[in-house]
Amino acid sequence: MEGVFGLNRTIKSQRILMHVLFWLCYFLLDVIKLSFHKDLDIPKSIVFNICALCIQIGFTYFTAYLIIPLFFEKKQRLLGTTLFIIGLYLFAVANRIMIVHVAEEITAEGPFPQETIYEILTQIDMLFIRYIPSNLGVATIFIAIKYLAERERNIKYELKLAKERSANDLKMLKAQLNPHFLFNTLNNIYSMSISQSPHTSESIAKLSDILDYALYRTDDSMVSVSSELTLIRKYIELEQIRYGDRLTLQIDEQIEKENKIPPLIVLSLVENAFKHGAGKDSGSPLIEIATVSKSGYFQFFISNSITPLQTEEIKASIGLQNIKKQLELIYQDDYRLTIEKNNERFNVNLEITSDAL
Repeated sequence: MEGVFGLNRTIKSQRILMHVLFWLCYFLLDVIKLSFHKDLDIPKSIVFNICALCIQIGFTYFTAYLIIPLFFEKKQRLLGTTLFIIGLYLFAVANRIMIVHVAEEITAEGPFPQETIYEILTQIDMLFIRYIPSNLGVATIFIAIKYLAERERNIKYELKLAKERSANDLKMLKAQLNPHFLFNTLNNIYSMSISQSPHTSESIAKLSDILDYALYRTDDSMVSVSSELTLIRKYIELEQIRYGDRLTLQIDEQIEKENKIPPLIVLSLVENAFKHGAGKDSGSPLIEIATVSKSGYFQFFISNSITPLQTEEIKASIGLQNIKKQLELIYQDDYRLTIEKNNERFNVNLEITSDAL
């Protein structure tokens, strides 16, 4: 709570400072403008400007923090219009009173005729010609700057929220991906242990390497292509123990540049091919993998054989759905994930075209 209150105090202090700087700059510009008139008494003119500025500040905040919210937030336009017209008149009167009964008294060197309060109240022409436009001008400048500053602040805030939401979504998707992969692999090792396969211990050792990477080396939002391909090779070695000579693999890698990609993306594609392709093919499953990595471009293609019985039942797995969501969060329109199936093959092609690679 103390941290929240401290942050609120900081924000409030920053806003007060910005307001002070605005009025200081406005006053200094007025003084600079006066300096161009050689026939003016500069000290006296500054006194007049300070008196007028006090009323202009009041009218500006009256308009910005009472009238504008009535119009646009509370939708009380009749009340807002009525108060605005009354405010225009009363602040113009106050401005004239400050000039006549404060500024002139401070700067006058002898007796001088003064307008009474009643006379000021009834000098409608003077109020509308001299004081209302000056009050409106200052308020308009302030409100315009305030609007632009708030708009910029809101844009930054929305971007920050979107970034935080994306980061949280990615964490959730990774959390779903890791158990999904682990469950399938442990199932395979369990099957080996039931059949008392001599490769069980070797499989556990390889799984340990994979888990070490998946659990402890994927905290970064991006990892190198080579590290992901190394992980894939370990996963394939693990699967080859189970399938033996039945499994045919064709792997092609063209790495011209060490791009950065989201961790575990391509592993999920490979895991999906083994689970839904080789895992349900009792014959001689064939898996083809092709990787291309060059400047501003990354492609990962994987294709697995399917049996005629699988053609109707294959659906997008949880892993593929998670990959789509992650890619949308990270790359928006800079990627293409194509999923195709026919009577013999299930193909997944991922292409990323982005300067962020």
